[in-house]
Amino acid sequence: MIEQAREHLKKYFGYDSFRPGQEKIIELVLNGIPASGIMPTGGGKSLCYQIPALLLPGTTLVISPLISLMKDQVDSLVQAGIPATFINSSITAAEVSERLEDSVKGRYKLIYMAPERLESSYFLEELKQLDISLVAVDEAHCISQWGHDFRPSYLKISTMLAKLPGTPRILALTATATPTVREDICSILGIKEDNTVITGFERTNLSFTVVKDENSLAFLERYLLKNKHESGIIYAATRKEVDSLYQQLQKKGYKAGRYHAGMNEAERASQQDLFLNDDIKVMVATSAFGMGIDKSNVRFVIHYQMPKNMESYYQEAGRAGRDGLDSECILLYSAQDIRVQRFLIDQSSSSDSRREQELRKLNQMKDYCHTEECLQAYILHYFGEENAEPCGRCANCLDTRSSEDVTVEAQMVLSCMIRMGERFGRTLISQVLAGSKNKKIAEFGFAKLSTYGIMKQKSVKEIADFIDFLASRQYIGISGGQYPVLDVTKLGKEVLLNKEKVLRKQSIITSVQTDDVLFEQLRAVRKELAAGEGVPPFIIFSDAALKDMSAKQPQSIDEFLQVKGVGEQKAQRYGSAFIEAITAYASGNPDSNAQLVINPAPKQEVKKGSYLDSYKLFQSGAAFAKIGEQLNLSAATAENHIIRCVQEGLPLQWEQIVGSREEEKILDAIRTIGADRLKPIKEALPEEISYFQIKAVLAKSQAGQN
Repeated sequence: MIEQAREHLKKYFGYDSFRPGQEKIIELVLNGIPASGIMPTGGGKSLCYQIPALLLPGTTLVISPLISLMKDQVDSLVQAGIPATFINSSITAAEVSERLEDSVKGRYKLIYMAPERLESSYFLEELKQLDISLVAVDEAHCISQWGHDFRPSYLKISTMLAKLPGTPRILALTATATPTVREDICSILGIKEDNTVITGFERTNLSFTVVKDENSLAFLERYLLKNKHESGIIYAATRKEVDSLYQQLQKKGYKAGRYHAGMNEAERASQQDLFLNDDIKVMVATSAFGMGIDKSNVRFVIHYQMPKNMESYYQEAGRAGRDGLDSECILLYSAQDIRVQRFLIDQSSSSDSRREQELRKLNQMKDYCHTEECLQAYILHYFGEENAEPCGRCANCLDTRSSEDVTVEAQMVLSCMIRMGERFGRTLISQVLAGSKNKKIAEFGFAKLSTYGIMKQKSVKEIADFIDFLASRQYIGISGGQYPVLDVTKLGKEVLLNKEKVLRKQSIITSVQTDDVLFEQLRAVRKELAAGEGVPPFIIFSDAALKDMSAKQPQSIDEFLQVKGVGEQKAQRYGSAFIEAITAYASGNPDSNAQLVINPAPKQEVKKGSYLDSYKLFQSGAAFAKIGEQLNLSAATAENHIIRCVQEGLPLQWEQIVGSREEEKILDAIRTIGADRLKPIKEALPEEISYFQIKAVLAKSQAGQN
């Protein structure tokens, strides 16, 4: 059946191969083995139950807390020719009954439902009438009380499974689960831990940055100005902050929306639709926004304030780049964020043990903001990946400035903590080191310590930040509780004994995205088609599909089917509109200042098509004008055909394209200028070197040819 699964992957979803972990999970499900999958956001969890749903008899039931995601997923499935529906609080009781009746008749292959439905004994009885072959539990971390988003209704899933006739297969999926949460998921749902497929939590297309000690609003305005064509989410901690930030961005002329629980349902729905349809580019929101927003082309997520725990942060940041394209996750940190989050934890925590747990997680989040090690590796360590290597793309990894030896300063702090009895918090320790005249310091007799005022050349804030840095490097331990107490760790004692050096450097500001002329034109085509069908643009095609179109520039339906994410139905439905735009661009914009996107095509058996006809004529020595004349193509299209041949590794008479001396000049220009844009490269080269030759050398280089 796995071979049929691969065929369905191409036919319905337009992909040639599975992502890591997908095939293994699908194989377990098809073999009737209870399984769980831990995959990062954007890793393709949905396909792990959607493809089995097509192959198994009856219906697949998908339990998800994400009401917005349900509609988007159902719309996408219907677009691909797969019958699906959803049942949640957004529809009436009559609609629920009608959809259940249609399900009994076998109309749907997938039914999405909210977990709260399981609390109704009447609804459970109705489910017994359905032929359910698979139950997929999405956001499975919600089943664990140790998860960051525990939902009691998820505990009803076991009851439902026991009542359903037959033995439906069970699949649990999540993107954010610590080892403890993973154990809970398997235990509660009866899944052997050996049948948990973990693909890793790393999102290789995301770059992480923490910005400290900078005016957050000024940074945000600069960033948005440089990324005005991209979609992004800005998270703030409170409704008040969301409203204030939204109003300031509106005054500056940005197309911004807002979303928080204090708005009525109609307002929230309206703002969400504007964002999904690309009518507004930026959404300012609390954590209430985004759960299940399946908008694939979010290019950046900015946290205007630090969130309360790593699970929340990684889930929210992970809403960037769901289409697999490079995207940025930026956290703007200030010490005030800690006080805000502590207040929110105190307001929301229902028990002392829960509050202690949340405060420990808050301290780990603070450590993330102060670490100078790889940011992605810090996240992966948090989720249990002990051997995570530096990612090489986050702000910390890209900071090449030299580190300063701060071992002596670290010893001052650690020594002071020991002399104070290791029973005080960061603020009082900082004040003692700075030589503060605080009344409490005199009362405790700390002004008599040898470490009193030993760092008086620094402000209390600077010392407090340094203490946070030492804590992030595990030299200082922090107790839980509302008033954390600091102590010197075993590693910190190594520093005091001169067995460990402490190095520190400053973080850097993030980079920005660049434009792609053809990509923007394809976006416009997509938006027009989406408006005509009344669906969000990403339902038509993801940004990743448009990027691949921009690179491959297909000229026929057969070539269009080679674009990643294009299935048969969508190719017939939308292919002509995109091909027309691509053809017009290729023939009319040879000197475009577009960002060049060349992705090496996978080596595969080449099907007959117009680019192969161009290839044959080119190999025979025909010029591009002659090729175009014989095949009824423009010369620019013929050139693009040969670029594709370079990408696919077809044997070519390379000297017919570019001489060795000219090739070396092109490579020198690329090394100096970079490969992002064609025009600056062209301007740096002799006039006789053409755009086609530059593209060919880039394609050859990126395809790894000799």
